[in-house]
Amino acid sequence: MTGQIAARVQLALVGAIGGALLWAVFQADEREWIGHYPAFVLFALVLSAFGALLAMAGPLGLTRALPRALGLGLAVAGLVWLTALRFGEADALFSPPIPILAALTVATLPVPFLIAAAKSSWHDYPELFLEAWSIVLRVAAAAAFTGLVWLVIYLSDEVLRIVGIDVIRRLLAHDVVPLILSGAVFGLAMAVIHDLADLVSPYVVLRMFRLFLPVVLGVMAVFLVALPFRGLDGLVSGLSPAGLLLAMVAGGIGLVSIAVDQSDADATQSPLLLRCTQGLALVLPLVAGLALYAIWIRVGDYGWTPGRIFILLVAGIGVAYGLVYAGSVLRGGQWMERIRQGNIRMALLVVALAALWLTPVLNAERISAASQLARFEAGKTPVAALDVQALRSWGKPGAAAITALEAKAAEPGQEALAQRLAGDGAPVMDRGALAAKLAAVMPLQPASATGTRDMLFAAVDDYQLQDWQRVCDSKLPDGRPRCLMVVADLLPSRPGEEAMLFLQRSPDYAEITGLYLDDRGQPVLRMAAHPDGRYIEAADAMALMRSYQDAPPPVTAAQLNQLGTDAAGLLFLP
Repeated sequence: MTGQIAARVQLALVGAIGGALLWAVFQADEREWIGHYPAFVLFALVLSAFGALLAMAGPLGLTRALPRALGLGLAVAGLVWLTALRFGEADALFSPPIPILAALTVATLPVPFLIAAAKSSWHDYPELFLEAWSIVLRVAAAAAFTGLVWLVIYLSDEVLRIVGIDVIRRLLAHDVVPLILSGAVFGLAMAVIHDLADLVSPYVVLRMFRLFLPVVLGVMAVFLVALPFRGLDGLVSGLSPAGLLLAMVAGGIGLVSIAVDQSDADATQSPLLLRCTQGLALVLPLVAGLALYAIWIRVGDYGWTPGRIFILLVAGIGVAYGLVYAGSVLRGGQWMERIRQGNIRMALLVVALAALWLTPVLNAERISAASQLARFEAGKTPVAALDVQALRSWGKPGAAAITALEAKAAEPGQEALAQRLAGDGAPVMDRGALAAKLAAVMPLQPASATGTRDMLFAAVDDYQLQDWQRVCDSKLPDGRPRCLMVVADLLPSRPGEEAMLFLQRSPDYAEITGLYLDDRGQPVLRMAAHPDGRYIEAADAMALMRSYQDAPPPVTAAQLNQLGTDAAGLLFLP
């Protein structure tokens, strides 16, 4: 057996053993041989250690890779154990995806550093650059090959079942077999792709990525030029705009790193792409800074949550990357080398922050629960807007906040809070008071249409009034409610007036609903649309609501006729 064949067999066996150990962890948890928390820790240990081992075995060899992979796996498992201390129930440990992302970051980003340290130096940038992108290529190709093998297995099983042979299905019915087979195939693919490194090189893909530089720079430039004319309303309306900006920033960081490559000799030599690289480096801190500003405004309005803390950290990392890149370009000279060294420092910073997220030092649930409790006690968060479900999902810190709220709910005059904590759908006040309270906060156009409004309020169910009240109690950045009722004669064939109800349920989602009474006096709700049948985009709905809050809109006839009469007629929308 040649050395190449032996290496392939070894990695296939490593993958198979890893799959078998994962199955053993699942079995131990399912049969309650161990607790849920130890099962999570063991799963993190096996997955991270064997993943790192398969990634490092090619460039380092199995013997040298094993202790490094085991050390990394133990570190990840220890951090997962620290994270588990925040939660009373094991099932809630990874219910939000952020801890999973943090654990994956700690398990993957150090791998190129470990390889470079074993081969030359941990801060050898050419080695780091090559190994990082090679690992990405090998994992992607191995995953694709594993999926292809399973497709062949599935097709083979279907073909054999035509003639009554179901040996493949019976074999795969054993839970351990799919995991062992997947691990073996993945390990074999990793070994084969590493052997073909001269033919399967990441450089071809990376050089193609460079072509995106002018496109991404152009989009960012247009955005920055248009922003002063458009205003910041859309930017600070929620997490989605900030998330989109950060996705663009992440793409920009990757493109700049690809353009400067591992050395000046390998970097792009195109004058156009060089200028685009410099331009992108200069605008990155501006775009990342806007995302950071948007999140900061959001936190000021609604307080901390784990998601907002995470996005704020990502935005801060984006700003730091941008400042490193822009500073390197502005200093001139060896600006590409400064970017490369900055990439090393920033990668270590990202690993450190991800590790801190999994420790008590950066306990996002504790920070969030304390923030939401403080806002409620200060009167900034009304009872209707209190997100009890979120608090209950924030582990032990959230449970402590719920306990404090329950103690407050036991005090006289806190019936609404008690009902909110209990999750009871019963109204907290009589119907007349509920309708009057909603009428006091929901803007009405025209303001004189109180009779139609009160008639509609009297017809709908209590839960609908409470739902609309919760939306109206939340405010736009300018202090106005996130709701509106517009009254007009919208159905000429029916007596009286109808209404359109605008509800901005979240910073990036709004709905417009038509509301009228049928012949029996029962409320009827119909979703609104544009005259040509197009769905009303959330941004358009929010813009219309703000506009109509300032002044009532005109009422015009729809340009439609129908074949036939009344409800039996036929029409089409233009």
